[in-house]
Amino acid sequence: MKLMLLGDDGITLKASPLPSATVLAMATPWLQRFWAWRPRTLSARLARVGFWVLLVYVLIALFSPLLFQLGLLADVNSGLENPINAAPSLDHWCGTNRLGQDVCARTIAGAGVALQVVVLALSLALVVGVPLGMLSGYFGGPVDRVLVLLMDTVYSLPVVLLAVVMAFLLGQGLLNAAAALCVVYVPQYFRVVRNQTASVKAELFVEAAQSLGAGPVWIMRKYLFRNVITSVPVVLTMNAADSVLMLGSLGFLGLGLPAAVPEWGAELKQALTALPTGIWWTALYPGLAMFILVLALSFIGEGLDAWVSGDESSP
Repeated sequence: MKLMLLGDDGITLKASPLPSATVLAMATPWLQRFWAWRPRTLSARLARVGFWVLLVYVLIALFSPLLFQLGLLADVNSGLENPINAAPSLDHWCGTNRLGQDVCARTIAGAGVALQVVVLALSLALVVGVPLGMLSGYFGGPVDRVLVLLMDTVYSLPVVLLAVVMAFLLGQGLLNAAAALCVVYVPQYFRVVRNQTASVKAELFVEAAQSLGAGPVWIMRKYLFRNVITSVPVVLTMNAADSVLMLGSLGFLGLGLPAAVPEWGAELKQALTALPTGIWWTALYPGLAMFILVLALSFIGEGLDAWVSGDESSP
């Protein structure tokens, strides 16, 4: 990290890099404030719980491949040597499914798969929806009418039906599942950003920049983006929770990921036939993992919504 200082003669002077200890000392007060923060409202408390739960899922997704390589977790696709539909035991903590595969290993691996698809899908939706919304809101006219008509048409379709159709057309695969979910969420980011842009572009600082000869790209990048992006995180967390369920729905219908890839929706579909016979563990653990992740993301979204609306002060 370098400091840029301006001398008395107007010449920029380069200061020496800050040592790591100095950087840590600068960041420590912020970390202490966050750690000592005590939320006052219920939504903020739930958001904090959701954050820690999400952090656990992220850590599981990051370190589970290492656990598989070290042999601490069973291979997700090996099952010939295991008993079929075995109840939870010391050898298989969550039991085995009808193929003899370890339910615990597949549930843990499914967390990483779900987070990968969700992050990729929402990133693609942001990359497409935010720029289109800014272009539509800033320029208006025919461009705005065409984009609004297109996005409203997509937005009016049932989201599950749209995701199923896109997944069927694209086929199975991680990237294909992410692309199918991306199409569902692009109109939401477009609508939010377009409305914010249309409102902000009438502000005096935008008119001043235009009068000074600033181009549209410069204005959108320097002035509009930072003002319209504030409402996106709330929509992002809500869509993240919804996309986990959507991915599970695609997997339940056999349209999400290949059978060799552990995915919670596909696990629930496989467990459905054995559930009436009293084999509950093949459905409980994948369903519980999906439910907790969706709940944590929903808590974070509600907390962000309360914070943006001013119901909760920042830490």
